[in-house]
Amino acid sequence: MPQKLPFITLEQAKAIAADVPTPFHLYDEKGIRENARRVNEAFSWNKGFKEYFAVKATPNPYILKILQEEGCGVDCSSYTELLMSEACGFTGSDIMFSSNDTPAQDMQKAYELGAYINLDDLTHVEFLKEVAGIPKTVCCRYNPGGVFDLGNGIMDNPGDAKYGMSEDQMAEAYTKLMQLGAEEFGIHAFLASNTVTDEYYPKLAGILFRLAVRLHERTGAKIKFINLSGGVGIAYRPDQRSNDIAKIGEGVRKQFEEILVPAGMGDVALFTEMGRYMLAPYGGLVTTVLHEKHIYKEYIGVDACAANLMRPAMYGAYHHITVLGKEKDPCDHKYDVTGGLCENNDKFAIDRMLPEIQKGDILFIHDTGAHGFSMGYNYNGKLRSAEVLLKLDGSHQLIRRAETPEDYFATFDFTPFFKKH
Repeated sequence: MPQKLPFITLEQAKAIAADVPTPFHLYDEKGIRENARRVNEAFSWNKGFKEYFAVKATPNPYILKILQEEGCGVDCSSYTELLMSEACGFTGSDIMFSSNDTPAQDMQKAYELGAYINLDDLTHVEFLKEVAGIPKTVCCRYNPGGVFDLGNGIMDNPGDAKYGMSEDQMAEAYTKLMQLGAEEFGIHAFLASNTVTDEYYPKLAGILFRLAVRLHERTGAKIKFINLSGGVGIAYRPDQRSNDIAKIGEGVRKQFEEILVPAGMGDVALFTEMGRYMLAPYGGLVTTVLHEKHIYKEYIGVDACAANLMRPAMYGAYHHITVLGKEKDPCDHKYDVTGGLCENNDKFAIDRMLPEIQKGDILFIHDTGAHGFSMGYNYNGKLRSAEVLLKLDGSHQLIRRAETPEDYFATFDFTPFFKKH
């Protein structure tokens, strides 16, 4: 099996842990920048291309600033994500606002910032008009219904998803929006999650490009951009293939030239909003072994738990684990790697073959750079961990401190119970 290696050594982990106690999420600036450049290069044939990083995946201003320097925008889904993006200097067309079941405050903030607003439903045309106003450019989200099939197996089931509009609703929305003063339009769709195939984006692009031509012919609406959204996955397992972003970009280009160019729509800009592909491999959860337990199975207990990384407990998701300093040792011991929550699903790995582990060993849990820290929570009174950036020069920077009991009790600050905090 090919080896999956962390971007830090045991010595580096110990040096950081002496400054920032484990557990912490660590991000690799070098990897993030190099990957962003590969994405921009893969789509450089499209003059309006922009990657709108999904803030929900890794909502940290230091990460957002790195991506901003690499030419990326942000995809926001809530009021607080808009506030964070605004604080980082994102405004106007550098922000996509894609939400559903949207509160008025969120829509008003997006409108105030001049963001591209992506409407999830036909009724939201009237809602946008009432609570904010109709901007010159508006995007609508498409749901084709049915199942999404690449020919080698069903990828996902859009017909069961709560998002987006039917084609007839899209046409009605565009017509209404034009009557209300909108002049240019975007199309957005997300049909499958975490795909590890170079065929997904080109297939999605073909669907959306043909939809754009039909909507333009049907309504006369000028289509300004098409947002392919996310869904481009990563190889969580060592034996999985990785997506080839250059091939993906080339596959989308072929669809563009076959469908949009002949229709006189060769000026349409393409957007993406990849959270997982942009960040997941460039983050890891660093955690120290606290205990070992020998009953019916062999257990290794660490100082991180599902409150730091929810995906294994929530989805049964695989995250590779490296015992730092034992990268070359044989994986001849079978362990469940657990956290300390009062939940039996609080396991980072089940029946995982690893080198022999002792108390005090430091584990690196791979691919937590997206939907890792951000899905954290405070069950059992667990406090969220710090986030640390491994900088280009090899130094490290604290980019979010760990929570304290004072943070946990802060929402009781109006009561007599926790004044001492």
